[in-house]
Amino acid sequence: MTGEPDAALPFPPEGPKPDLRPGWSVIVPYFNEEKFLEPTLRALFAQKTRPLALILVDNASTDSSPAIARRIAGSVRDIEILHLTEAQPGKTRALMAGLAAVTSEFVAMCDADTFYPPDYLAKAAQILMGANPADAALAFGLSGDPESLRNRLKRTKGMAAAALMPRQCHSGGFGQSFRTEALRRAGGFSAERWPFVLEDHEIMHCLTRNGGRLGYGFDHWCRPSDRRADRKKVDWTLVERLFYHFTPFGRKDWLFYCFLAPRFAARGMKAIALREKNWETSPDTPPAPGS
Repeated sequence: MTGEPDAALPFPPEGPKPDLRPGWSVIVPYFNEEKFLEPTLRALFAQKTRPLALILVDNASTDSSPAIARRIAGSVRDIEILHLTEAQPGKTRALMAGLAAVTSEFVAMCDADTFYPPDYLAKAAQILMGANPADAALAFGLSGDPESLRNRLKRTKGMAAAALMPRQCHSGGFGQSFRTEALRRAGGFSAERWPFVLEDHEIMHCLTRNGGRLGYGFDHWCRPSDRRADRKKVDWTLVERLFYHFTPFGRKDWLFYCFLAPRFAARGMKAIALREKNWETSPDTPPAPGS
């Protein structure tokens, strides 16, 4: 994409919206996560705020992940379980398939290799329905003891950054929850609009450019896996990160679709790059965080 983007990016047209049920849906896309999926699902089934539905999206796994998902979910009776398959590779495609099946007021996007504390959905609901309600609740990604000095400082820094730059994303895709209607009104996830990694930042841009508000909470956190030590193919450069932070909000369309998109394309940073798991060289991969 070159030149100035069309002001009318492919957001859905206004029109009647189907009634959404009060409560939560949780979407878990997965691709070959047999060593991590079970503890993640058990953490989600242990939520104090019970979701109405858990939507499991198999993104063409070739290992035993689908069987694990069905075995663990089969023991749950008070949550609607949907098993979907998205054959087209890429997390964004899987999120699109999951979002299309959501019928609840709120939706959480959860990674298959992340630990979610029992009050995760409850904390997200407080942000979305608080005195200053938000359209997205973003959780901080921590490693180790959440109450350690290092993690308390990390959360303090994150809250300060959110206050200074309230329309920027200060979390990852592992910790994003939404008002379903606001997410769909902003266009939802789109592999056509954004076929690259860092879809977690692009979707927040779409939400805020459409009038949505992002919310954070000091006690809203989760524990993502830290197994991806080499992030060269899935992360931006220092220059790109600085452009993200300092480009005026009115020029963020240009930043994503004219500046970042061709650079990401040249470096092969398509969403399917996340499927490359170069740490899987040993059968002794450690269990998921928090398990």
